[in-house]
Amino acid sequence: MIDTHCHIDDPQYIACQEGLDTFIHCQQQAGVEKILVPGVDVTSIQPVLDVCRKYPGYLYPAIGLHPENVKEDYREQLAVLHAALSSEHIAIGEIGLDYHFDTTFREEQQFAFREQMRWAEQRKLPVMIHSRDATEDSLAILREFPQVTGVMHCFSGSNETAKQIVKMGYYLGIGGVLTFKNCKLKEHLASIPLERIVLETDAPYMAPVPHRGERNESRWMSFVRDMLAEIYGTTAEHIDEITTENAYILFKTIK
Repeated sequence: MIDTHCHIDDPQYIACQEGLDTFIHCQQQAGVEKILVPGVDVTSIQPVLDVCRKYPGYLYPAIGLHPENVKEDYREQLAVLHAALSSEHIAIGEIGLDYHFDTTFREEQQFAFREQMRWAEQRKLPVMIHSRDATEDSLAILREFPQVTGVMHCFSGSNETAKQIVKMGYYLGIGGVLTFKNCKLKEHLASIPLERIVLETDAPYMAPVPHRGERNESRWMSFVRDMLAEIYGTTAEHIDEITTENAYILFKTIK
């Protein structure tokens, strides 16, 4: 299994009681091959790099300005992030649009999203997309950059939205929400090719059942994997094989 979206630079991990080395070893022992670590703003640039450099070949850094962190200083943040972008970064992310709590910076979010999509286009890097209550605007911006591909992180949308996303060449990042009671995503995925699915956690958030409400861990992707096996009528081993290969195809530099 490859965790394509884990905020392991979060203090909950860096200062975890069991120690980060022990925590990482636990994930490895459970079959987690690699973990991708997205950035969210300028303050995460160094913490993401530091933790990934501590575990080279296992943790991989991305860089980006999360839409919820687009504020008055967004242009300054973008300038710093762009200057910090290096060959170490395997993707641009976490980027996108989020209109759920506040639309004060709606236009600024769209500007930041487009700007970071340009970086991805120029660097030929995949993107990690965050879209919440902004589906139509998100898809419209993605269509402006047909040469870019990536993953729709933490996907929980409709079947029609899923079809539009995969038609553009993107992957769906599936995590703990799939295991939640009354989750309609189970019904929406059946018609989506398994070759367009990657596993993720969004840890420390979105822990799957039976660990909902706890600090999430990459090894708990096994619960999501098992649910996918049920949906697609196949084995957990097959889900492991396909989703891992999908991650390697999308994030070429981690192989």
